[in-house]
Amino acid sequence: MPFLLDTGPIIAAANIRDEHHSRCLNLLETHPGPLLLPDVLVTEIGYMLALRGGHQAEADFLEDVADGVYDLVPFAKEDARRAAELVTKYSDLPLGTADAIVIATAERLGVTEIATVDRRHFSIVRPVHTPAFTLLP
Repeated sequence: MPFLLDTGPIIAAANIRDEHHSRCLNLLETHPGPLLLPDVLVTEIGYMLALRGGHQAEADFLEDVADGVYDLVPFAKEDARRAAELVTKYSDLPLGTADAIVIATAERLGVTEIATVDRRHFSIVRPVHTPAFTLLP
């Protein structure tokens, strides 16, 4: 069963000091896939990896993207519209753009599993295609 990736598990897997490191690394290394990643998150992930792990962590991630470790999901106009609705509806969280795009993409693709370390946001939001997301790891 495919799942959609949020930024957090990739950052955690690359950072041995992250409290979620072992679980996220295990998930990314052992899940049969595909590992679906909204393409608009690549920039955020690269930036965060450079800040937290240095330029080599950033380069390693980009190599993984180039090698097809992740199946990049193209950003669609309808994702932007749905993300705007989610950001407005859940403004009290607040739900940011990246999380809203992950949710909108999951809804469009019918994906019910999301890999995230952000349990709060993803457990509160009610998607349109399933009662709740299954959160990994």
